[in-house]
Amino acid sequence: MENKLIEIKNAYYFYDPEEEGKEPEPALKNVSLDIYEGEFVAVLGHNGSGKSTLAKLCNAVFEPARGTVTVDGIPSDSEENGDLIRRKVGMVFQNPDNQIVATIVEDDVAFGPENLGVDPAEIRKRVDSALKSVNMYEYRERQPHNLSGGQKQRVAIAGVIAMQTKCIVLDEPTAMLDPMGRDEVMDTIHKLNKEMGITVVLITHFMDEAVKADRVVIMDKGEIITTGTPREVFSKVDFLREHKLDVPQSTELCNALGIKGCVLDTDECVEVLGRILGGAV
Repeated sequence: MENKLIEIKNAYYFYDPEEEGKEPEPALKNVSLDIYEGEFVAVLGHNGSGKSTLAKLCNAVFEPARGTVTVDGIPSDSEENGDLIRRKVGMVFQNPDNQIVATIVEDDVAFGPENLGVDPAEIRKRVDSALKSVNMYEYRERQPHNLSGGQKQRVAIAGVIAMQTKCIVLDEPTAMLDPMGRDEVMDTIHKLNKEMGITVVLITHFMDEAVKADRVVIMDKGEIITTGTPREVFSKVDFLREHKLDVPQSTELCNALGIKGCVLDTDECVEVLGRILGGAV
């Protein structure tokens, strides 16, 4: 992971003030972040922390008021460049119903490549490949409204894959899903990253979704307050609580029991407790 794909430098972003004459409060303040090809970055923070605004900078939905955003060498400083960037960085949003535009699954996945002017024979190949990569090929002739939430979200992800973007930014893609749907989508995201080498930026408020990321970025009040590997970040239990953030459940349990070290997931938790209890677990 040596090549920078997304480079954000000293970025500020302002929304319009709610009251006339009131000074706007920056949604992002002096944010700098590099994301490398093939990396899996999880961005965490409570509501209003700026993480969704950061996501929209990554694929030029927003342009920074100050500072710069560069994607694969392209600065996001014009509408023309924004179109080029969105061919490299795809976006998946929270509500899959807001992203599905066609009445048949395979037609929906084909929508993006068609807009890019891709040859019909190539579109067919891309659609089939994308649906297979998210385990939705057998549903290709179904109507999206008959699918579960997790299946719809996987169709939305397939639509981005079919556009052959280098990076997928997912803005709280599991927030509206049940636990089974969450697992389906997270399994798909990890497969795309590890097996296909697609760069992933996952915006989430679920701490447990971040434990397998390469890097975790924590945001609060429009700023990046800490970053590092999941183990480095989640070991700062008191710091995260100061910023009204939780830690993964396994980390919480072991911390409450006074167990030293940062335990990230269920398997690690079982292993640690088993050693302590002499194999009783």
